[in-house]
Amino acid sequence: MRRILLRTLAISGVIAITSCSQSTKTEETKMEQNLAIDKSDMDLSVKSGDNFYQYSNGGWIKNNPVPSDKTQYGSFTVLYDNNQDKLKNLITEVSKKENEKGTNAQKIADFYNSGMDTAKIEANGIEPIKPYLRAIDNILTTDDLIKQVAEMHKEGFNPMFYFSDVQDEKNSSNVIAILYQGGISLPDRDYYLSEDEMSQNIRTKYVKFVANMFSLTGNTENAKEYADVVFNIEKKLAENSFTRLELRNPFENYNKINLDSLKELSPNVNWDLYFTTIGLTATNEINTAQKKFISGLSNLINNISIDDWKIYLKWKVINGAASYLTSDLEKESFAFYGGVLSGQKEQRPRWKRVLGTTDGALGEALGQLYVEKYFPAAAKERMIELVNNLKTAFEGRIKNVDWMTDTTKQKAIEKLNAITVKVGYPDKWKDYSKLEITPDSYFGNVIATRKFNFEDGISKIGKPYDKAQWGMSPQTVNAYYSPNSNEIVFPAAILQPPFFYMDADDAVNYGGIGVVIGHEMTHGFDDQGRNYDKDGNLNNWWTDADSKAFDERKQVVINQFNNYTELDSLHVDGELTIGENLADLGGLNIAWDAFMTTEQAKTTDTIAGFTPKQRFILAYAKLWRQNILNEELMRRLKEDVHSPGDARVNVPLFNLDQMYDNFKISENDKLYRKKEDRAKVW
Repeated sequence: MRRILLRTLAISGVIAITSCSQSTKTEETKMEQNLAIDKSDMDLSVKSGDNFYQYSNGGWIKNNPVPSDKTQYGSFTVLYDNNQDKLKNLITEVSKKENEKGTNAQKIADFYNSGMDTAKIEANGIEPIKPYLRAIDNILTTDDLIKQVAEMHKEGFNPMFYFSDVQDEKNSSNVIAILYQGGISLPDRDYYLSEDEMSQNIRTKYVKFVANMFSLTGNTENAKEYADVVFNIEKKLAENSFTRLELRNPFENYNKINLDSLKELSPNVNWDLYFTTIGLTATNEINTAQKKFISGLSNLINNISIDDWKIYLKWKVINGAASYLTSDLEKESFAFYGGVLSGQKEQRPRWKRVLGTTDGALGEALGQLYVEKYFPAAAKERMIELVNNLKTAFEGRIKNVDWMTDTTKQKAIEKLNAITVKVGYPDKWKDYSKLEITPDSYFGNVIATRKFNFEDGISKIGKPYDKAQWGMSPQTVNAYYSPNSNEIVFPAAILQPPFFYMDADDAVNYGGIGVVIGHEMTHGFDDQGRNYDKDGNLNNWWTDADSKAFDERKQVVINQFNNYTELDSLHVDGELTIGENLADLGGLNIAWDAFMTTEQAKTTDTIAGFTPKQRFILAYAKLWRQNILNEELMRRLKEDVHSPGDARVNVPLFNLDQMYDNFKISENDKLYRKKEDRAKVW
């Protein structure tokens, strides 16, 4: 839940960049320069002005189909897969040692190995969840119901709503409690409510899936009836939920109230009992993020029978535990969530699934081992230096925009200069000493880590926010910007090829990773990030005239993406994706300006047949190359705040004036955009 406040690049990232003198290149270095932009990855039969994505990536796309255990395959997937191999090697090494009980090494080895012990998991069947099912059967009253919901929240099953600890949006130095809409099992409210053919088909298959899961856990006779009950409750929760667009408005999702006001808003929930059960003994500041949802939940508790709520809670246990129980449950879950929703043909190998769970549960414990073995110390210094170069370029752009008043410009520069940069790994590691992991039960270890992390979050509420903590582990292949902390964070795992070549030219590195760094910076000034001040507080520091000017320019970008078509008739949602699209456009412009200060940018010397400026643009396009299954693309168009890869190339680049001269784009080309129609924001 804490991550709802992060602005990420999706499965993407950034890397350290160094400047290289052309005169000192070895033959090996020249080869690496050439491979960084490889003509065999391109499709030179396509006009660059008709489809630059295909022109720059067509060869790679043709030769790299989606593997059967994936729903998409692209540049970032390659890095992710390589990283998985490294993590597996680490765990294998740790498992061979005699690890002292209570050490991180013991916990990592026992957690992973318990997940790989399929014989024991199959033998145990559904025994691990029977205590939960019995506890639910014993519910008689509304108070019993609320107490059981609280117990399930502690163990990560999350019925009805989400509870977590977050920075106070308007007082970012403090941590408060948050109640957030939830309780549904499909990815988004619209799956329950939309009347398009795809949504109706998914709903039908979802109800069948729920029935199958009940059958597999011994409820064959009532499975269809139970599935209908579950769907109807979740549909009612969806009806009370904000849309994804409504969730993008930070002001509408900040509703801090005290406990008495919460009781008035949602009187049918015994909040005293709920908070006591989860271990929060004293709190009087709660962000009821979506007040409509919390109020509506109170009505549902009053109007839905206890017996129906019990069926729903059993479903949340079964669904939340399926991946850690028998193979038939896990396969049934995959068939729906992987197959129906995303078109995935095969499950990932067992070791990758268990590794992912281990990584999620013991992120920083595993991260310490990862950093020791794989993260070069020099990368941290180089990365910080590069970020500073991008900051300087961004400051120059802010000073030169023609639509912002000087007063707001000055505050924007203050915010930019206040951005904290975190690279590689935390200075202070998470303490897992109170977490007990055993070799006996995979499911038990999952629950233990869920409880540990929940209790850790509870312990932070009402206290000052710890600025040293990270929202991602070092081995995560990603990067993020946090508006509440006003920080950009680059985990160690993203600081490696194929996104950075140590001896490649500046054009490739600035056009690839440099753009991504600029992307994260721009999130501080996108449609959401701009609403937070330099201290990370939700605060409108813009003049009305500047806000209007920003919105006018933002709308140009929204319209461009709304008009971009996928799969012949589907469109990118320009409003849903506007934050990421603004970050891409800003990142391009910032990185270009930074690149223009390098020695290479002042030359026209070619490498592999391309000038430095062309290589910058090609490097950017290379970031987003991918193959993606139609089902997965359709799902992402509905849910994802990131535009598809081809749109992230073909739209932003043709707002870049430099694109036209360097690739000889003419008004006869399909992607040509008149100068007055090009988006200019940052």
